[in-house]
Amino acid sequence: MPFEKKFVLIFFTAMGVMLGAALIGSLAAVMVREPPLATMLRLAREIRIWAVVAALGGTFSTIEILESGLLKGEITAVIKQIFYIIGAMAGTHLGHLMILAVAGCEK
Repeated sequence: MPFEKKFVLIFFTAMGVMLGAALIGSLAAVMVREPPLATMLRLAREIRIWAVVAALGGTFSTIEILESGLLKGEITAVIKQIFYIIGAMAGTHLGHLMILAVAGCEK
């Protein structure tokens, strides 16, 4: 898969994991009579790292590529992985900001 397509896929996967977890989690909070807004905000804080990991497809392959790239001198592979990680973090952050906007909170 070309770099640009994979980058966009990772970005939106991370954002989708963040939005889905928070919104569906708040629905579950309604079902068990908990405050949905507080639950949504708590989940948004707690799920960030997992959204990045899920978007990257698990960290083992990413760490393996980083390790082999550094040891074998494949700098382009390392740079691509760094951009993928940044893309996942950016998607997660955008999803978190969207949840804060829905909740009416400021960062």
